[in-house]
Amino acid sequence: MRASRTTIFGSILAESTLGGYIRAMRNDIKASCKKRLNRIEGQVRGLAKMVDEDRYCIDIVTQISAVRTALRRVEEEILRDHVAHCVEHAINSGDKADQRRKIAELMEVVGRVDR
Repeated sequence: MRASRTTIFGSILAESTLGGYIRAMRNDIKASCKKRLNRIEGQVRGLAKMVDEDRYCIDIVTQISAVRTALRRVEEEILRDHVAHCVEHAINSGDKADQRRKIAELMEVVGRVDR
């Protein structure tokens, strides 16, 4: 019986993320992400208020779409930073096992993005 992708990649993720980042996230990226996430938090509170106020359904759905888009942008920014340091570090290390883990981890995350 074949092991599921989630099981295989889940174990890879658990192994390769125990220590977190190889180095701290760049301050400019962290600040940008925090700013965006704070804005998204406000948007979500606004959505709750719209529901409480029985606003028009299409207006609510439109705002939900805006939140999803904003979250995708944060996700992309964090993934770009991850590739620029964790994946690059694995490539530069010459450690084939680490390279395979980082690529598998990245592919698993990218595969989940569209689900």
